[in-house]
Amino acid sequence: MSIEQLIEELRFEAANAPTIEERRQIEAELDLARAELAVIMAEIDGTIEAEPPF
Repeated sequence: MSIEQLIEELRFEAANAPTIEERRQIEAELDLARAELAVIMAEIDGTIEAEPPF
């Protein structure tokens, strides 16, 4: 599953969560997936380097 697919699935799950607690948990997972996508995109366009400095 691609990160984009994961984000879409989490968005759907959050919108349909039966309880506010479950929605908050899913939204936290969604935030992490979006952050991961941002890092991937920054690596691709050269904005950041993923290699350790040593």
